[in-house]
Amino acid sequence: MSDNIMSDNGSINIEVVYGTPEKQLILKVLVASDATVEQTIKTSGMSRYFPEIDLSENKVGIWNRTCKLTDTLKDGDRIEIYRPLIADPKEVRRMRAEKAKEEGRADKVTGGRAKTSKRNVEKNDPAPQDNSDA
Repeated sequence: MSDNIMSDNGSINIEVVYGTPEKQLILKVLVASDATVEQTIKTSGMSRYFPEIDLSENKVGIWNRTCKLTDTLKDGDRIEIYRPLIADPKEVRRMRAEKAKEEGRADKVTGGRAKTSKRNVEKNDPAPQDNSDA
């Protein structure tokens, strides 16, 4: 019998995944067809491998789409438990832009790329001279 075929007793096959930079784990679980995301995560025993998982804090999703712990599942679904963000992406992007301005890699007014004049490049970098005696 294939992994993605509902079993005769009304159970469905689900994958529960979680990972850290050091360790990733995919657990296959057979649950009742009316099982919720939360019930399936608890049934999987993922917290034995990653005790830091707190379902009241960690967001979860099915196939890369966030969902609620009370959502029901379909055969072959993959439940993903997400780690919290370490830094706010907007703040990191703002800090990177400020650094680029300070280093001259970005325009100080617009924040876009610093403009380098072709004329300045040509004046400061003369064309190579042909030294052949042909």
